[in-house]
Amino acid sequence: MIKLGYKASAEQFGPRELLKFSVLAEELGFDSVFVSDHFQPWKHIDGHAPQSLAWLGALGAQTSRVLIGTSVLTPTFRYHPSLVAQAFGTLGAIFPGRVILGVGTGESLNEVPAMGIAWPEFKERFARLREANDLIRRLWREERVTFEGTYYRTVNATVYDRPDVEVPIYVAAAGALVAKYAGRTGDGFITTSGKAPTLYSETLLPNVTADMQRAMEDTREWAALALTPEQKMHVEDPIEMQRLAESLSAEQAATRWIVSTDPEQQVERIKPYVDLGFRHLVFHAPGCDQERFLRLYAKDVLPRLRAKFG
Repeated sequence: MIKLGYKASAEQFGPRELLKFSVLAEELGFDSVFVSDHFQPWKHIDGHAPQSLAWLGALGAQTSRVLIGTSVLTPTFRYHPSLVAQAFGTLGAIFPGRVILGVGTGESLNEVPAMGIAWPEFKERFARLREANDLIRRLWREERVTFEGTYYRTVNATVYDRPDVEVPIYVAAAGALVAKYAGRTGDGFITTSGKAPTLYSETLLPNVTADMQRAMEDTREWAALALTPEQKMHVEDPIEMQRLAESLSAEQAATRWIVSTDPEQQVERIKPYVDLGFRHLVFHAPGCDQERFLRLYAKDVLPRLRAKFG
């Protein structure tokens, strides 16, 4: 059965407003709410970056049904893996069966300013992610864990509060190597839409087993997503990220989004991802009027998606 979720725009709204939108998403029939874990937003002016773990606790307490999780958190720099294991053990114990830990290799924008580190190359970041996930799972399954890794160590560490059913770990990937790892060891796979179709069909999945003008302008809020990985990977300053994003045209900013006022066209644009095998789709609206988006999508798009895809 297909799941349809809401992406809480933590870089665009403060924590209270974002909580209101997410509670409404459950009321309107969305199946999940995912939030990013950013220390800094994509832009400096009017940006937000609420702490995801504190926010997820509040979300879980104010909802009763939706799945909640990170999309994504980096368990390798700002957070020691043992603290991630403890935090998600607690969330999973309070909200059993509802919590997902989404992880990725990270971005310099969130890790370098908070820690004052030199941003390592992908090889090290990926090695850290693999080691962190191994340690997190050991802490969920064992007691008095002594771990001697390349990057992380523990001595007789125990996570005392954890759910009866382990929190699933979803791995984010934008390339073949991490996608293969996600398929081999992850409980789920996270990727973003709006890229070249061949990236999904030929690179990722084979390794994993209002009006138009307003809609176009709304995408400018998240223009940074249309920057190439090479353009943004080593940018650690939100002011510089905002400058790069503002240099894009509205048409360039819109390339990562489905821009349409027609519900049937929305369904047709979503269909290729379902055809590729994705069964949990999380929808992210770039505009400021999130309540309008939630109500329109719940009324006009979600029923069509469920009718067409089950």
